[in-house]
Amino acid sequence: MYSNIIMKKRLINLLANSRLVSTFMASPSPKWAVLIADLFAVFVSACLQHIFGSSNIPLAETGNPIFSGVAQVIIIVAVYAVFSNLLKTNQYVLRLSVIEDIYRIVMLIIAASITLVIGSLISSIWLGFRYFSIWGIFTIGMFSFAIMMVVRLIIKYIYTAITSIDKEKKRVIVLGSAINSFYLASALKTEAGGRFTPVALLSLSEQKQDATVNGIPIVKFDHDTVADVFKRYRADTLIFLSTQIDLIRDRLADVFLSNNISMLMLNQVEEFNVNDDSMPNISAHVHDIKIEDLLGRDPIKTDSSAIKSVITNQVVLITGAAGSIGSEIVNQVASLGAREIVLVDQAETPMHDLQLQMEAKHPDVTIRLFIGDVVNRARMEQAFATYNPRYVFHAAAYKHVPMMERNPVEAIMTNVFGTKNIADLSNKYNVEKFVMVSTDKAVNPTNVMGASKRIAEIYVQSLFFHLRQTSDRRTTQYITTRFGNVLGSNGSVIPLFRRQIEEGGPLTVTHRDIIRYFMTIPEACSLVLEAGCMGRGGEIYIFDMGQPVKIYDLACRMISLAGLKLGRDIDIIETGLRPGEKLYEELLNDKERTMSTQHKKIMIAKVREYNYNDVTRHLDLLEKCVKSGINHDIVAEMKHIVPEFKSQNSEFEKIDIEIKEEITSGTVEVDSLATIK
Repeated sequence: MYSNIIMKKRLINLLANSRLVSTFMASPSPKWAVLIADLFAVFVSACLQHIFGSSNIPLAETGNPIFSGVAQVIIIVAVYAVFSNLLKTNQYVLRLSVIEDIYRIVMLIIAASITLVIGSLISSIWLGFRYFSIWGIFTIGMFSFAIMMVVRLIIKYIYTAITSIDKEKKRVIVLGSAINSFYLASALKTEAGGRFTPVALLSLSEQKQDATVNGIPIVKFDHDTVADVFKRYRADTLIFLSTQIDLIRDRLADVFLSNNISMLMLNQVEEFNVNDDSMPNISAHVHDIKIEDLLGRDPIKTDSSAIKSVITNQVVLITGAAGSIGSEIVNQVASLGAREIVLVDQAETPMHDLQLQMEAKHPDVTIRLFIGDVVNRARMEQAFATYNPRYVFHAAAYKHVPMMERNPVEAIMTNVFGTKNIADLSNKYNVEKFVMVSTDKAVNPTNVMGASKRIAEIYVQSLFFHLRQTSDRRTTQYITTRFGNVLGSNGSVIPLFRRQIEEGGPLTVTHRDIIRYFMTIPEACSLVLEAGCMGRGGEIYIFDMGQPVKIYDLACRMISLAGLKLGRDIDIIETGLRPGEKLYEELLNDKERTMSTQHKKIMIAKVREYNYNDVTRHLDLLEKCVKSGINHDIVAEMKHIVPEFKSQNSEFEKIDIEIKEEITSGTVEVDSLATIK
């Protein structure tokens, strides 16, 4: 018996090393070869029936050689050939043949048999005898089905045996017991050069499971025993389909992570469609699950057709074009058919990289690189005068809270006066829409960065209402959008945690209870474009970002996703809140409310309106403070413009005490700049 096993292995190895088999493994069998093989099976079946059965009328009775057994075989093969082409039974990859293939072959047998029976009945009526016996037709069908399936099983067995030789494949369990999960497991099992061996299907059904599909057992999922299941099958990894991500995110992620079970995701089931002409490469589409996949809410979808009708064939200017948000806006605007896109940024190398990317992805779109700082009014005017944009998306800004807390001058110059420059020029050069990217940190700001963005919001909104009231011509529509934290953006927490995990830790969290809202970069940019489409001027758009995420829990999940154990392999340390940082962010302050829009996830913030003349007067004072370079005076004036700006963990907290004392003594009037509308 042992010698038989050795001989079997040698034979399989010999086949594996042959050029013919290598070709067989690399690509699916030609359709014509599959058709010939199937028709040969029918031919053999018809011959066997003719030799051993009674499917034909003896030649002596008919007196015509056309009714000979050879002719009968030819007719039978021809009928099967017609229906094989109609039902496309030759288009399935033999080594992946499963239920769909069996179904098609059964339909082939039934259709051909019915056709032959009808032909026989017609010959009986018109010629006086039956050309085929019913029993003969039935037995030919059964023989043909048996031979076709045996050939497929042999090919499938040889292929599986060859591809499994000396392969160190990772043992995995596939989530689910529905048809798509079964297809995934079968495809992984038979994949040439694959990385995975599916050892079980993990069923979420409430019913007791005691079945095996294609040699793969189905086991029932249970929270308490899932670790034992993986241990029993010597697997430590779960593979699931992207269509199951909501289930993973909402119910199962913590169960698997807490049991040190790795998770991999397949992009989409279409990647291994067995009706595909090309040989599927499943492993290439399986990837590690990312923390972004587990941050829990449904993605926001926008009306791309409405946005496209606005953007198509237009000249669009985008400031901060090389940044995380700006570059994605550039990509989306290009996809929507803009005629010309003007990229404004002062970052030389990122702009060069973006240009190469755009030339490769959107060769039909005209890209204009314009290096310059939004603070430089004369340089920005050159851009407007040269290209005369119709739409402006203003994403240029300083965003890092601790850095701006130490550099208020730059925060004010770029975030406030840079915005003022672009907004004023948009009106001067008859831009139709100006859309500004703001932040949730502008609500009840506790830091210089957030306050600077709030002042920019105030100026943009007051400018719109001022122009609408004083101008006789059609004015620019000024629109603001507020975002939370953007996943994967430059300097965000997730890339930081990834880098710290790669370096062996520790992960740094400023406070155990700090929470943040998160969204993806494409979502953020889609909202910018949607706002530009639906806005009519003066609005501040926010949207439903779901539940906030606790940063400490985020760090714990990322550690588990990396296959590490908190406290054993890597640690998390608290570093304390940074200057200007608060525990939670808001999208609306206490005095604001929202109005719904046609998009259920997008709302309009009903905010306080400011008088344009008062705003410009305060900005003049702020500009004088900036020129003096005295941080105390700069921040004090910011607090007069934005009374809700209360510093936290900052040297500027003392200014709040000074202002409070001034209010108490009657030196200043609280909230004198704003009026509630």
